[in-house]
Amino acid sequence: MLDERDRKILDLLQRDASIPVSDLAEKVALSVSACSRRIQRLEELGYIERRIAVLNREKIGLPTTVYALVKTAHHTDEWTEQFRRAIGDIAEIVEAHRLTGHYDYILKIVLPRVEHYDVVYRRLVRRLELFDVNASISMETMKSGSAVPVDFAV
Repeated sequence: MLDERDRKILDLLQRDASIPVSDLAEKVALSVSACSRRIQRLEELGYIERRIAVLNREKIGLPTTVYALVKTAHHTDEWTEQFRRAIGDIAEIVEAHRLTGHYDYILKIVLPRVEHYDVVYRRLVRRLELFDVNASISMETMKSGSAVPVDFAV
């Protein structure tokens, strides 16, 4: 069972994993050693999967985001695994979700410029047969982040 301190630790770490344990301990009213033990426990229990650095996409030359909606005529386990491998091999595809509704998948693709989408598209269709791909260019990021609400954690 998680308590409010555990939830607060999770919330603070997901917003800035580089926060010193001493600062984190102070914010949750624990000693440094007690806070450190809680973090270790949260990692061991799988609440914290990994700690990462979030890069500035403008500075590394990937300012453009394209969302591609993909429809396929194939729904076998074998095809799905082939699709999983294909998108896993394309670094510009940073997220992929299987959907309900008209399209089967949505891909989030980060690019140096819009024209580079064709390079990614061609690499994908060389490896897989797709029924339809509909791409949209993101004009503005209105909200971005990976922080999730911790209120539901048990």
